[in-house]
Amino acid sequence: MVSKFISKLERSSSANKSKIILALDLSSELKKNNKAEWENIKKQLLKQAENILNKIGDKIAGVKINNQLILPLGVYEYLPDLIDIIDSWKLPVIADVKINDVGHTNEWIAKHFFNAGFDALIANPFVGWKGGLDKVFETARAYNGSVILLVYMSHPGASEGFHQIVVDSQTGFQKPQFLIFAEKANIWGADGVIVGATSPQIIKSVRDVLKKNILILSPGVGVQGGEGVEAIRAGASYIIVGRSIFDSDNPSQTVSLINESLNQI
Repeated sequence: MVSKFISKLERSSSANKSKIILALDLSSELKKNNKAEWENIKKQLLKQAENILNKIGDKIAGVKINNQLILPLGVYEYLPDLIDIIDSWKLPVIADVKINDVGHTNEWIAKHFFNAGFDALIANPFVGWKGGLDKVFETARAYNGSVILLVYMSHPGASEGFHQIVVDSQTGFQKPQFLIFAEKANIWGADGVIVGATSPQIIKSVRDVLKKNILILSPGVGVQGGEGVEAIRAGASYIIVGRSIFDSDNPSQTVSLINESLNQI
């Protein structure tokens, strides 16, 4: 059975002719000694996000929000208003919170984000299954939500953890950690995985391991040096783009150009 998240993503991708998930990584600093201005700053941040969506909401496939924006807006304050705006564009929204704690804490983290309106959560498989991510997947099923596993990140230091060679406890063979995480995505029933667009060869290796119905979402396109076309060619299902879009002089034109390049593949 196809999940609600994947159904929404496929519909918006088809309707908007896009493989782009917007990383809405806006933020503002709310200083302790300036509490009188916090409310105005939050409202301005929400308005800034809305303005960006008004320019490109009909040209993207989905939205990813991380802690840069979640923390200042507040999970039960202005964040649900933003999610309502995103939903008005019929776009799915992902909480990029990289859940990585013990089970009972993970359960509450997942509940809060699903209750706030998110369709999917990103979780870090380093924490393991029993007493760890098992509660995230159980909660996701209860809320008809999805879990996306972090398999390989887009920054240079990702190799220190995700590319270390380890002994597979099931087979006794040595393999890179990211491939074991890809296999966990198959076993645990994840709807998607994160693999940085800065490593096309790793995208290809992960695609070879993953079940066909599991999506690969690739961040790091643009400012971090990843190429969207190369990521898709390597096997990514969607690319995640942030600063290259919302920091551009013309976000709508930037998104259109990226869409054109991807649609030629």
